[in-house]
Amino acid sequence: MFQQFITLLKKAPISLYLIYAVIYIPFGFAMNAFGNYAEIAKFTHWWQVFTCYGLYMIPISILLKQYPFFTQYAYGLVAMGVLEFLGYALQTSYVFPNNILDKLFQPQNFALAMALFFAVYFPLGNALVAKVHAIIFPNSSESL
Repeated sequence: MFQQFITLLKKAPISLYLIYAVIYIPFGFAMNAFGNYAEIAKFTHWWQVFTCYGLYMIPISILLKQYPFFTQYAYGLVAMGVLEFLGYALQTSYVFPNNILDKLFQPQNFALAMALFFAVYFPLGNALVAKVHAIIFPNSSESL
């Protein structure tokens, strides 16, 4: 099974990885800046945007892109649940005290709320990347 994942990742064209990076990385920085500005949550270190959005979310997106929207969301929820849990458990993410999500959903539900929100990145991100890739590389023979 792991070998199948690696094969899928190797089959994706470099142009696809580049489009993901151009979309996901700046969006990650924007979301981190917003989370910091709104005093919701932030990465402990700026470079974590690259590890989270680039090295974690892009490969997962590529693995999930073949599935329907809600299947991508469901698998994305598992992936983001693990990421959110570990981020807060290892203190590589900082949650601002008494933030708006704490007030709306209670502090006990913060990580769940974040995972539910960020899981939608996979189906929406995949749809956006597919459209942008088709515009920039209209004659691409690669299966997206």
